[in-house]
Amino acid sequence: MGLYVPEQRITNDYFLNVNGLTSDWIEQRTGIKSRSKCSPDENIDTMGISAVENAAEHLPYDIKDVDLIVAAHYCVYDSVATLAHKVQRKFGIKGAKAVYASSACSSFINGLEIVEGYFASGKADKALLVCSEQNTYYSNEADPKSGHLWGDAAVAFFLSKERQSDSDIKILNIYTEGLGDIGKGPDGVRLRPKEDGITMPDGRDVFIHACRYMIHALNRSLEQAGLEKSDIVKYICHQANKRIVAQVAHQLDMSIDNFINNIEELGNTGSASAALVLAQNHEKLNKGDKVALMVFGGGYSCGCFIVEK
Repeated sequence: MGLYVPEQRITNDYFLNVNGLTSDWIEQRTGIKSRSKCSPDENIDTMGISAVENAAEHLPYDIKDVDLIVAAHYCVYDSVATLAHKVQRKFGIKGAKAVYASSACSSFINGLEIVEGYFASGKADKALLVCSEQNTYYSNEADPKSGHLWGDAAVAFFLSKERQSDSDIKILNIYTEGLGDIGKGPDGVRLRPKEDGITMPDGRDVFIHACRYMIHALNRSLEQAGLEKSDIVKYICHQANKRIVAQVAHQLDMSIDNFINNIEELGNTGSASAALVLAQNHEKLNKGDKVALMVFGGGYSCGCFIVEK
């Protein structure tokens, strides 16, 4: 696993003169104190490539052995020349399949499922999944509903069909589900670059369904893996709003101390967020620890994957 987070942090105080929201108001309602933001010479592609470079430092095989590259995210720098193809060119991964997939904030987990399908069909053995979200490239900071939420970051996972070393983290289960037929569905969160960028017109609808369906995805994933909630050492939610995390913890009758977060510092880093939290904290886990990662995305969509160190 590898990651890249821009150095720049935009604190809540910045938004008072931009959209009229005070620092306390933002923190009380979102849990966000600052958010990461790309510098002018950074973009979706540069962050994704940096995350791959970070992951490749400990790769137990040649990166050119990768036979599948999946870019899974919703922010794109170029919708024709995808990040998957940029990575293939940068690292000279000749002959690999290269695809791009998007399912809002559950994109990363859907990307895992795509890799799982390629492995199961025998069409790939070693994959690279990269997710890069530059939300600030699209966001309208003056929007008082969501302009203050967004952060930028990238994460990359190398995945193999067979175990490569004793330190490999094993993915026990992957579950995803499209939810376009519930609530506001496709109108809950939008990204229309030519019109108003990335927006969240009805945050309450997103909040209600995020809390419900992240737990739904968790329960389905646990069931498929033959596990109980008591088997899980730590939980990671999509980092959209810390109040959502608190509500999920409450509904699961758990302390929020069981949840790992980075939203306070980085803001909502989109579909990279949950995997990013894992990449930042995996060295703190003990051998045999199981972690469940739950997401909810615009569209709507949800997903969960469970890993064991």
